[in-house]
Amino acid sequence: MKKETRRGYRLKERAQQQAETRRRIVEAVVALHEEVGPARTTVVEIADRAQVSRPTVYTHFPDERLLMTACSQHWLLANPRPDTAAWKQIADPRTRVRVALEQLYSYYAPRERMLSNVLRDSELIPSLSEALQNTIGSYLQGAAETLAKGWDNRQRARREKLAVLKLALHFHTWQTLTGSGGLTNGEAAELMARLVAESLG
Repeated sequence: MKKETRRGYRLKERAQQQAETRRRIVEAVVALHEEVGPARTTVVEIADRAQVSRPTVYTHFPDERLLMTACSQHWLLANPRPDTAAWKQIADPRTRVRVALEQLYSYYAPRERMLSNVLRDSELIPSLSEALQNTIGSYLQGAAETLAKGWDNRQRARREKLAVLKLALHFHTWQTLTGSGGLTNGEAAELMARLVAESLG
């Protein structure tokens, strides 16, 4: 085997090992965020879970912002949200809102523990707050804009329409309705769709 070929093989193997280590670290962080929350996740626990040293964690993620961004992207890739583009195909705004809420509330239910933890701890961790704004925040903004189209009530300012819709779409609204409110996902979606229609129609 030529020297250049051997060197290329070693470099490729090293890159694969680094990618695998990075993946283990990210998966360890995601698991800990769901179990105990970001604020209670320590580098020692991450290293133990990923079976790496603490310096290795810092080598791959020298600052918290990079780690939070990588974890957010990893989790969202494994947990794709309802497609807002599909909602645009529904002409009637009332039906569009009801379908959107049914899909989103069904999405929230099996992911409640993770979403509760990260939203709670985002108030304590600026880098997490930034990551959520770039993911959940931008998604809800786009979803609200999609659902705001087609309503006849012109007395409502666009800003007010978006505010009403963001409230209906928000995780904490679903959590309140299905938690202390005692509603099923379907009942919660139907109720909020009706309230939105009464407000915007």
